[in-house]
Amino acid sequence: MQLQFLGATDTVTGSKTLLRHEAGSLLVDCGLFQGYKQLRLRNWEPLPVPPSAIDAVILTHAHIDHSGYLPLLARQGFRGKVFCTPGTLDLCRILLPDCGHLLEEEAEYANRSKSSRHSPALPLYTRADAERCLRLFEPLAAGTVWNPLPGLRARLAPSGHMVGSSFVHLDDGARSVLFSGDIGRPHDLVLQPPAAMEGADYLVVESTYGDRSHPVTDPLQALGEVINRTVARHGVVLIPAFAVGRAQSLLHCIQELKRKGTVRHDLPVFLNSPMAAGATAVYLRHSDQLRLTPAQRDALRNAAQVIETPEESRLLNTRRGPMVIVAASGMATGGRVVHHLKAFAPDPRNTILFSGYQAGGTRGARIAGGAETVRIFGEEIPVRAEVASLEDLSAHADASEIVGWLRGFTRPPRRVFINHGEPAAADALRLRIERELRWDCHLPYYLEQLTLE
Repeated sequence: MQLQFLGATDTVTGSKTLLRHEAGSLLVDCGLFQGYKQLRLRNWEPLPVPPSAIDAVILTHAHIDHSGYLPLLARQGFRGKVFCTPGTLDLCRILLPDCGHLLEEEAEYANRSKSSRHSPALPLYTRADAERCLRLFEPLAAGTVWNPLPGLRARLAPSGHMVGSSFVHLDDGARSVLFSGDIGRPHDLVLQPPAAMEGADYLVVESTYGDRSHPVTDPLQALGEVINRTVARHGVVLIPAFAVGRAQSLLHCIQELKRKGTVRHDLPVFLNSPMAAGATAVYLRHSDQLRLTPAQRDALRNAAQVIETPEESRLLNTRRGPMVIVAASGMATGGRVVHHLKAFAPDPRNTILFSGYQAGGTRGARIAGGAETVRIFGEEIPVRAEVASLEDLSAHADASEIVGWLRGFTRPPRRVFINHGEPAAADALRLRIERELRWDCHLPYYLEQLTLE
């Protein structure tokens, strides 16, 4: 058994781990690189193995940095099955076609504005490619044991990161390997906690927040303070949010603030993401994975006015505050939130509120880092709005929560491979695991190949 790390090394995107076995090969996750241009260019590079030679894919969850390469993999010849939970399939049905559509829009804009060095600029893949790849999916309930390759047993367990997210445990009888994917939080406001795991011979663990702890604060209080001071300025609270997971948490929090009277009950809230609206419906359909009461689920269903069409989105830019707009994408790399940033960032009455991790090289990271201007559609747009962050709504476990989950293992792994983290975060988690748990750790580099004895 060999592992080769095709992504998520020294970065938090592009998750792809190739497992070679005597019975065949499979990918655990199949994500797109995002952020810095040198990372995004990897999406265009050929994989070190022909897609037609890959027998199966197992997804830990639906986020594009874990699933978004699948349409390209299928177009290039992959014909195996994509295994995941029913919740992950439901979300991929929303996320993957939307990603293909956005890629087409970006190529169309580059051609229209002549802003690309390529003539014509082509999308990485299309919406049609994404819809075709969905035919390869085979959903399996968490806890089901199956054979993705002959002689290799697999099992999924809930990881608490989003609806459908899973740990992946593989075992061929001689050795076992556990992939954490993205680990959720034990006290998330919306989701049930990650499942306890017995461990494995080898562990591949994420490290997004491996060098920090989330603030021990009340996220409702922090969110309420941001909203109220912006409302007092008659401003707009613009929240770039991941359409799946973060948008639902934010809407739940805003509804709770209204119920408690912390913010005005009549404050307009707009969800400018049909994808997020669809994801909310998926969340409610898989309510067994939520910790919300029936009343809270009803409130989430009616938490915001959904903006459906591009015309409605453009009209929203002409509306004056106070109001709250939740729009994708979470790192402001694309989607409708970019148009809202262009409209609202120059006004000091407004607030741009980030509620999740901002990967290096993204527009969100530049704004959160204090940039005075940000480039949008070829223009330098001034950032005069207040910029704030809500770290306590993260869906990723922090360093202490990761180590706490690891302490629950009934047997220590022979070796831990730490991925899905910026270099400082991954190395900090390595040090902590080695010092506190005394487990052998390794930080794989891009395309590194390792044999599991």
